[in-house]
Amino acid sequence: MSTSNEPVIRVGLMTTAREVRFGLSGIFRDARGNAFPEGDYVAISENGVVKLHGEMTESSQTITLNPSGFDVDRFTVSGVKIGLNFHWEREESQRFQGGLTIKADNDGLTLINELPLEAYLISVISSEMSAASPPEFLKAHAIVSRSWLLAQLHKKSRTLLKTLAQLHKQGARSLDQKEQAADQSPASIDEIIRWYDRESHLDFDVCADDHCQRYQGISKAFSQAAFDAVHDTRGKVLVYGDDVCDARYSKSCGGMTETYSAVWEDEDVPYLKPVYDGPGDEAPGHRLPLSVEVNAEDWITSSPLAYCEMVTADLIGRILPGFDQETRDFYRWEVEYSQEEISEVIGARLGIEFGRIRALVPLERGESGRIIKLKIAGEKRTLIIGKELEIRRALSRSHLYSSAFIVQPSREQPADFPARFKLVGAGWGHGVGLCQIGAAVMADRGHSHEEILNHYFTNATISKLY
Repeated sequence: MSTSNEPVIRVGLMTTAREVRFGLSGIFRDARGNAFPEGDYVAISENGVVKLHGEMTESSQTITLNPSGFDVDRFTVSGVKIGLNFHWEREESQRFQGGLTIKADNDGLTLINELPLEAYLISVISSEMSAASPPEFLKAHAIVSRSWLLAQLHKKSRTLLKTLAQLHKQGARSLDQKEQAADQSPASIDEIIRWYDRESHLDFDVCADDHCQRYQGISKAFSQAAFDAVHDTRGKVLVYGDDVCDARYSKSCGGMTETYSAVWEDEDVPYLKPVYDGPGDEAPGHRLPLSVEVNAEDWITSSPLAYCEMVTADLIGRILPGFDQETRDFYRWEVEYSQEEISEVIGARLGIEFGRIRALVPLERGESGRIIKLKIAGEKRTLIIGKELEIRRALSRSHLYSSAFIVQPSREQPADFPARFKLVGAGWGHGVGLCQIGAAVMADRGHSHEEILNHYFTNATISKLY
């Protein structure tokens, strides 16, 4: 893939909203050149039409407002949800630069922010992690985030029709699975294997939340280091062969990164291989691979030496955004449920009545120890689920930190159904590609961004596209 110009990105800020409140700072103009002065506005969805009220009023299916000056004009949106369905979910008011499009359909309003890729990246690396992070880490993250996005755009432009066909097929299959779960006999469902990626976004290029990359406008971009990191790496991407790398990342790998196929499609991605996240090539004192159950149990119930384990409280305070700092036990963690709690959570999350839970049995693990397939054995129904995000969703009211866990049932008296289930786990996120906390530790210890990227992405190289 090659490009001579910086792309313009369309970022989805909100979907299915019935009412949106936003403010303009500076002069914005619509597609006909009408000026919308600064002030407060309310957009309401009525029968597939945007009704805009404020300093100016307008009614249309789509309203696009562009700033008179990109560097000076801003808009602020109230009630933006971040961490959607995760344990840190909340609402914020966020400030943005660039254009604003409000589109209505039968599901409500969609808000889209349009801006140049490099401006988008300044926000991403300041939203995913703190803009006060070590400069070499911010440079590495800028290259990874740029690579991931350009790879997605390239894939979308080449395979749009194929993607639409696959979405239709997958949607039908998901509907069939939901109908089976709700209506058919226990024996009718044996296995649900799902993975989640960005292809569901048809009205815009990427969303603004963890489903794609965190993008929280210019509210978090308070560090000159964030601007410098993007400027100093402008147009640089990771490449493998002739292709821009589909570079992935997560918060903490737990000491070993995961393969692409353990999380998404069953295909080999040569630069997304399992990597020991520490000095040297092998974790001292531990047996590999972690796809073997006994090795995974040994790994998860200990604290192997790894970059993401070496993080100090001081560095956590510098690299994580405020709401992420509420999570401190990400390298090794525990969650415990009573029998009543776990049967209620699993039943509600999957929409299936299991009754009491007999056992949770890992059937297949990836090479980071993350579970790919899990058997849920219940009083009324037994089901195999996967992949890792489906497992994390099924066993928590939000999401488990990761699917790298072992199950420790306890019986207060002899019985077929454990009284409690303890999940002892490792890492935060899917574990594929860059380990954000591990990479920040490497940068803090003096590694360059080139060394960081070489550590996490096997045989990938850096190339400048524009």
